[in-house]
Amino acid sequence: MTGLPALPVRRLAARLALATSLVAGLVVALPLSAGELFQWKDASGVTHYSDAPPPSGKYQNRRITTAGAGTASETTAQAPVENSQCTTARANLALLDGEGPIQMQGSDGNGDGTAMNAEQREAQKQLAQAAINAYCSGAANQ
Repeated sequence: MTGLPALPVRRLAARLALATSLVAGLVVALPLSAGELFQWKDASGVTHYSDAPPPSGKYQNRRITTAGAGTASETTAQAPVENSQCTTARANLALLDGEGPIQMQGSDGNGDGTAMNAEQREAQKQLAQAAINAYCSGAANQ
């Protein structure tokens, strides 16, 4: 024995049931109490907002709803950002699918290149498509 008094099982179960009931009651009551708002103007023309109606006079009852209001993280999750490698690969494929001549850079990286022949162009198309498959997510890999 540890020296602590043992609670009877029934008493422990009753406390657990009471705590569960209180939490459930709060969860149900919270949205109901937070959804009503009263608006009125006093004699000075100042607009007041309260969760209780004014002591006397005219007022408007406003209902507050959060339906349809999304958080910023939900909004950004709906529109995933395409990474730069995917964007570059798509642009390269579009360029290679075009009709105009394309010059490849020289091996030293300067602008002195030679025009691609049909065989080189097809090889670069395959590389661009492989990059799209690797870097672009989802079913948008075209």
